[in-house]
Amino acid sequence: MDDLQARYEQQGYAVLEGVFPATRLAPIRAAAERIVEEFDADRHRTVFTTRNQEHARDRYFLESAEGVHCFLEEEAVDAEGRLLRPRHQAVNKIGHALHELVPEFRDFCRQPLIGEALHAIGMETAVLWQTMYIFKQPGIGGEVRWHQDATYLRTRPPSVVGLWVAVEDADRDNGCLWVQPGGHRSPLREIYEVDHAGGGAALRTLENAPWPRASEAVALEVPAGSLVLFSDHLPHYSSPNRSKRSRHAFAMHFAPLDAAWSEKNWLQRHRLPPFVIQAACGQPVR
Repeated sequence: MDDLQARYEQQGYAVLEGVFPATRLAPIRAAAERIVEEFDADRHRTVFTTRNQEHARDRYFLESAEGVHCFLEEEAVDAEGRLLRPRHQAVNKIGHALHELVPEFRDFCRQPLIGEALHAIGMETAVLWQTMYIFKQPGIGGEVRWHQDATYLRTRPPSVVGLWVAVEDADRDNGCLWVQPGGHRSPLREIYEVDHAGGGAALRTLENAPWPRASEAVALEVPAGSLVLFSDHLPHYSSPNRSKRSRHAFAMHFAPLDAAWSEKNWLQRHRLPPFVIQAACGQPVR
Protein backbone atom coordinates (compact mmCIF):
# COMPACT_ATOMS: atom_id res chain seq x y z
CA MET A 1 0.00 0.00 0.00
CA ASP A 2 3.03 2.26 -0.17
CA ASP A 3 1.80 4.35 -3.10
CA LEU A 4 -1.94 4.06 -2.38
CA GLN A 5 -2.33 7.63 -1.18
CA ALA A 6 -0.47 9.03 -4.19
CA ARG A 7 -2.70 7.09 -6.60
CA TYR A 8 -5.83 8.05 -4.69
CA GLU A 9 -4.97 11.76 -4.59
CA GLN A 10 -3.94 11.87 -8.24
CA GLN A 11 -6.80 9.87 -9.76
CA GLY A 12 -9.56 10.11 -7.15
CA TYR A 13 -9.57 6.34 -6.81
CA ALA A 14 -7.22 3.42 -6.26
CA VAL A 15 -7.52 -0.31 -6.93
CA LEU A 16 -6.09 -3.17 -4.87
CA GLU A 17 -6.61 -6.34 -6.90
CA GLY A 18 -7.43 -9.67 -5.29
CA VAL A 19 -6.76 -8.65 -1.68
CA PHE A 20 -9.72 -10.57 -0.21
CA PRO A 21 -9.54 -14.37 -0.55
CA ALA A 22 -12.62 -16.40 -1.43
CA THR A 23 -12.89 -17.53 2.20
CA ARG A 24 -13.49 -13.89 3.22
CA LEU A 25 -16.13 -13.33 0.55
CA ALA A 26 -18.12 -16.52 1.05
CA PRO A 27 -19.68 -15.56 4.42
CA ILE A 28 -21.07 -12.22 3.23
CA ARG A 29 -22.39 -13.77 0.04
CA ALA A 30 -24.14 -16.50 2.02
CA ALA A 31 -25.55 -13.91 4.44
CA ALA A 32 -26.90 -11.84 1.53
CA GLU A 33 -28.56 -14.90 0.02
CA ARG A 34 -30.12 -15.72 3.40
CA ILE A 35 -31.52 -12.19 3.71
CA VAL A 36 -33.08 -12.41 0.26
CA GLU A 37 -34.58 -15.80 1.08
CA GLU A 38 -36.28 -14.24 4.14
CA PHE A 39 -37.35 -11.09 2.28
CA ASP A 40 -41.13 -10.56 2.01
CA ALA A 41 -41.38 -9.38 -1.58
CA ASP A 42 -45.19 -9.19 -1.37
CA ARG A 43 -45.04 -6.64 1.43
CA HIS A 44 -42.07 -4.53 0.33
CA ARG A 45 -41.87 -3.71 -3.35
CA THR A 46 -39.67 -0.63 -3.39
CA VAL A 47 -37.71 -0.50 -6.65
CA PHE A 48 -34.22 1.00 -6.69
CA THR A 49 -33.37 3.09 -9.73
CA THR A 50 -31.09 6.07 -10.29
CA ARG A 51 -33.23 7.40 -13.16
CA ASN A 52 -35.37 9.22 -10.60
CA GLN A 53 -35.32 9.68 -6.84
CA GLU A 54 -38.86 8.66 -5.96
CA HIS A 55 -37.64 5.66 -3.97
CA ALA A 56 -35.87 8.02 -1.55
CA ARG A 57 -39.21 9.52 -0.48
CA ASP A 58 -40.35 6.04 0.51
CA ARG A 59 -40.38 5.40 4.28
CA TYR A 60 -39.06 1.89 3.66
CA PHE A 61 -36.01 3.43 1.99
CA LEU A 62 -35.41 6.10 4.64
CA GLU A 63 -35.72 3.56 7.45
CA SER A 64 -33.09 1.38 5.77
CA ALA A 65 -30.49 3.80 7.19
CA GLU A 66 -30.79 1.80 10.40
CA GLY A 67 -32.12 -1.43 8.95
CA VAL A 68 -31.47 -4.24 6.50
CA HIS A 69 -33.85 -3.75 3.60
CA CYS A 70 -34.06 -5.29 0.13
CA PHE A 71 -34.77 -3.24 -2.99
CA LEU A 72 -35.97 -4.65 -6.29
CA GLU A 73 -34.64 -4.32 -9.82
CA GLU A 74 -36.78 -2.08 -12.01
CA GLU A 75 -37.16 -4.77 -14.67
CA ALA A 76 -38.07 -7.43 -12.11
CA VAL A 77 -41.61 -6.10 -11.57
CA ASP A 78 -44.55 -5.39 -13.85
CA ALA A 79 -46.66 -2.22 -13.94
CA GLU A 80 -48.69 -3.45 -10.97
CA GLY A 81 -45.59 -4.25 -8.95
CA ARG A 82 -45.82 -8.04 -9.31
CA LEU A 83 -42.58 -9.96 -9.50
CA LEU A 84 -41.61 -11.18 -12.95
CA ARG A 85 -38.72 -13.27 -11.63
CA PRO A 86 -38.00 -15.49 -8.63
CA ARG A 87 -37.10 -13.46 -5.56
CA HIS A 88 -33.39 -14.38 -5.64
CA GLN A 89 -33.18 -13.01 -9.20
CA ALA A 90 -35.20 -9.86 -8.52
CA VAL A 91 -33.34 -8.02 -5.76
CA ASN A 92 -31.16 -5.09 -6.83
CA LYS A 93 -29.44 -4.50 -3.49
CA ILE A 94 -29.60 -4.83 0.30
CA GLY A 95 -28.88 -1.78 2.49
CA HIS A 96 -27.87 0.10 4.52
CA ALA A 97 -26.88 -1.03 8.05
CA LEU A 98 -25.55 -4.48 7.23
CA HIS A 99 -22.36 -3.70 9.16
CA GLU A 100 -24.36 -3.07 12.33
CA LEU A 101 -27.03 -5.73 12.17
CA VAL A 102 -25.65 -8.77 10.33
CA PRO A 103 -22.72 -10.58 12.01
CA GLU A 104 -21.05 -11.72 8.78
CA PHE A 105 -20.93 -8.17 7.42
CA ARG A 106 -19.86 -6.74 10.77
CA ASP A 107 -16.95 -9.16 10.86
CA PHE A 108 -15.99 -8.33 7.28
CA CYS A 109 -15.91 -4.59 8.01
CA ARG A 110 -13.72 -5.15 11.08
CA GLN A 111 -10.89 -6.69 9.09
CA PRO A 112 -7.56 -4.92 9.65
CA LEU A 113 -7.16 -4.53 5.89
CA ILE A 114 -10.09 -2.09 5.82
CA GLY A 115 -8.53 0.15 8.44
CA GLU A 116 -5.10 -0.14 6.85
CA ALA A 117 -6.47 1.01 3.49
CA LEU A 118 -8.20 3.99 5.09
CA HIS A 119 -5.06 4.87 7.01
CA ALA A 120 -3.01 4.63 3.83
CA ILE A 121 -5.06 7.41 2.21
CA GLY A 122 -4.83 9.61 5.30
CA MET A 123 -7.98 8.80 7.28
CA GLU A 124 -7.14 8.14 10.93
CA THR A 125 -10.47 7.57 12.67
CA ALA A 126 -13.45 6.73 10.49
CA VAL A 127 -17.20 6.28 10.87
CA LEU A 128 -18.83 3.67 8.65
CA TRP A 129 -22.13 5.28 7.69
CA GLN A 130 -23.64 2.83 5.24
CA THR A 131 -23.15 -0.56 3.64
CA MET A 132 -24.78 -2.12 0.59
CA TYR A 133 -24.69 -5.56 -0.99
CA ILE A 134 -25.31 -5.13 -4.73
CA PHE A 135 -26.39 -8.03 -6.96
CA LYS A 136 -26.37 -6.56 -10.51
CA GLN A 137 -28.66 -9.38 -11.62
CA PRO A 138 -28.00 -11.17 -14.95
CA GLY A 139 -30.00 -9.79 -17.83
CA ILE A 140 -31.77 -7.04 -15.85
CA GLY A 141 -29.09 -5.45 -13.66
CA GLY A 142 -29.96 -1.77 -13.82
CA GLU A 143 -27.75 1.08 -14.92
CA VAL A 144 -26.37 3.35 -12.20
CA ARG A 145 -26.05 6.72 -13.90
CA TRP A 146 -23.07 9.03 -13.65
CA HIS A 147 -23.02 10.51 -10.16
CA GLN A 148 -20.82 11.67 -7.30
CA ASP A 149 -21.37 10.18 -3.85
CA ALA A 150 -21.22 13.61 -2.19
CA THR A 151 -24.56 14.34 -3.86
CA TYR A 152 -26.18 11.95 -1.40
CA LEU A 153 -23.67 11.76 1.47
CA ARG A 154 -22.42 15.24 2.27
CA THR A 155 -19.96 16.23 4.99
CA ARG A 156 -18.15 19.41 5.99
CA PRO A 157 -15.46 19.35 4.79
CA PRO A 158 -16.23 17.00 1.86
CA SER A 159 -14.50 13.80 2.93
CA VAL A 160 -16.58 10.65 2.34
CA VAL A 161 -14.61 7.69 0.99
CA GLY A 162 -16.24 4.77 -0.78
CA LEU A 163 -14.83 1.26 -0.51
CA TRP A 164 -16.17 -1.16 -3.12
CA VAL A 165 -15.40 -4.88 -2.97
CA ALA A 166 -15.82 -7.16 -5.98
CA VAL A 167 -17.52 -10.29 -4.63
CA GLU A 168 -17.53 -11.66 -8.19
CA ASP A 169 -15.41 -10.83 -11.22
CA ALA A 170 -16.46 -7.47 -12.66
CA ASP A 171 -15.99 -6.64 -16.35
CA ARG A 172 -17.57 -4.66 -19.17
CA ASP A 173 -20.03 -7.44 -19.97
CA ASN A 174 -21.63 -7.72 -16.52
CA GLY A 175 -21.69 -4.04 -15.56
CA CYS A 176 -18.37 -3.10 -13.93
CA LEU A 177 -17.69 0.34 -12.50
CA TRP A 178 -16.56 3.15 -14.81
CA VAL A 179 -14.72 6.19 -13.45
CA GLN A 180 -13.23 9.45 -14.67
CA PRO A 181 -9.58 9.54 -13.54
CA GLY A 182 -8.91 12.92 -11.94
CA GLY A 183 -12.60 13.78 -12.01
CA HIS A 184 -12.65 14.21 -8.23
CA ARG A 185 -11.24 17.69 -8.83
CA SER A 186 -14.39 18.69 -10.74
CA PRO A 187 -17.19 20.52 -8.90
CA LEU A 188 -20.10 18.79 -7.19
CA ARG A 189 -22.83 18.88 -9.82
CA GLU A 190 -25.92 17.95 -7.80
CA ILE A 191 -27.12 17.81 -4.22
CA TYR A 192 -29.94 15.62 -2.92
CA GLU A 193 -31.47 17.01 0.24
CA VAL A 194 -34.24 15.67 2.45
CA ASP A 195 -36.36 17.76 4.79
CA HIS A 196 -36.84 15.12 7.45
CA ALA A 197 -39.24 17.30 9.46
CA GLY A 198 -41.44 18.36 6.56
CA GLY A 199 -41.10 15.25 4.42
CA GLY A 200 -39.90 16.98 1.28
CA ALA A 201 -36.92 15.97 -0.84
CA ALA A 202 -35.25 17.44 -3.90
CA LEU A 203 -32.33 16.83 -6.25
CA ARG A 204 -30.89 20.27 -7.08
CA THR A 205 -28.35 21.23 -9.71
CA LEU A 206 -25.32 23.04 -8.27
CA GLU A 207 -23.10 23.17 -11.34
CA ASN A 208 -23.88 22.62 -15.01
CA ALA A 209 -20.57 20.88 -15.62
CA PRO A 210 -21.03 18.03 -18.12
CA TRP A 211 -20.63 14.43 -17.09
CA PRO A 212 -17.58 12.64 -18.53
CA ARG A 213 -17.52 11.73 -22.20
CA ALA A 214 -16.99 8.11 -23.18
CA SER A 215 -13.38 8.91 -24.08
CA GLU A 216 -12.74 10.13 -20.52
CA ALA A 217 -14.15 7.05 -18.78
CA VAL A 218 -12.09 4.08 -17.63
CA ALA A 219 -13.60 0.64 -16.98
CA LEU A 220 -12.55 -0.91 -13.67
CA GLU A 221 -12.43 -4.55 -14.73
CA VAL A 222 -11.29 -6.37 -11.61
CA PRO A 223 -11.27 -9.97 -10.35
CA ALA A 224 -13.27 -11.11 -7.34
CA GLY A 225 -11.65 -10.07 -4.08
CA SER A 226 -10.49 -6.69 -5.36
CA LEU A 227 -10.94 -3.45 -3.41
CA VAL A 228 -11.63 -0.07 -5.00
CA LEU A 229 -11.35 3.15 -2.97
CA PHE A 230 -12.86 6.32 -4.41
CA SER A 231 -13.45 9.94 -3.46
CA ASP A 232 -16.94 11.32 -2.85
CA HIS A 233 -16.40 13.79 -5.74
CA LEU A 234 -15.26 11.16 -8.27
CA PRO A 235 -17.77 10.77 -11.14
CA HIS A 236 -18.57 7.09 -11.62
CA TYR A 237 -21.28 4.88 -13.08
CA SER A 238 -22.07 1.31 -14.06
CA SER A 239 -23.83 0.15 -17.20
CA PRO A 240 -26.76 -2.31 -17.30
CA ASN A 241 -25.93 -5.99 -16.98
CA ARG A 242 -27.30 -7.77 -20.04
CA SER A 243 -25.01 -10.76 -19.65
CA LYS A 244 -25.90 -14.15 -18.21
CA ARG A 245 -23.63 -13.53 -15.19
CA SER A 246 -24.34 -11.58 -12.03
CA ARG A 247 -21.89 -9.02 -10.64
CA HIS A 248 -22.08 -9.13 -6.85
CA ALA A 249 -20.32 -6.35 -4.92
CA PHE A 250 -20.20 -4.99 -1.39
CA ALA A 251 -19.93 -1.23 -0.85
CA MET A 252 -19.03 0.76 2.28
CA HIS A 253 -18.99 4.52 2.83
CA PHE A 254 -16.78 6.07 5.49
CA ALA A 255 -16.29 9.62 6.76
CA PRO A 256 -13.76 11.00 9.25
CA LEU A 257 -15.02 11.02 12.83
CA ASP A 258 -14.57 14.79 13.08
CA ALA A 259 -16.42 15.60 9.82
CA ALA A 260 -19.85 17.23 10.19
CA TRP A 261 -22.64 15.08 8.74
CA SER A 262 -25.31 17.12 6.93
CA GLU A 263 -28.70 17.10 8.61
CA LYS A 264 -30.21 17.11 5.11
CA ASN A 265 -28.55 13.85 4.02
CA TRP A 266 -31.15 11.17 3.40
CA LEU A 267 -29.22 8.83 5.70
CA GLN A 268 -29.56 9.74 9.38
CA ARG A 269 -28.81 7.78 12.55
CA HIS A 270 -31.21 7.98 15.51
CA ARG A 271 -30.98 4.58 17.22
CA LEU A 272 -27.72 2.92 16.22
CA PRO A 273 -24.45 4.29 17.60
CA PRO A 274 -21.61 5.14 15.19
CA PHE A 275 -19.53 2.25 13.86
CA VAL A 276 -16.07 3.71 14.42
CA ILE A 277 -12.78 2.32 13.13
CA GLN A 278 -9.41 3.50 14.35
CA ALA A 279 -7.87 3.35 10.92
CA ALA A 280 -4.30 3.91 12.08
CA CYS A 281 -4.23 0.47 13.68
CA GLY A 282 -6.88 -1.14 11.48
CA GLN A 283 -9.07 -1.98 14.45
CA PRO A 284 -12.67 -1.08 15.27
CA VAL A 285 -13.42 1.10 18.29
CA ARG A 286 -16.79 -0.64 18.46
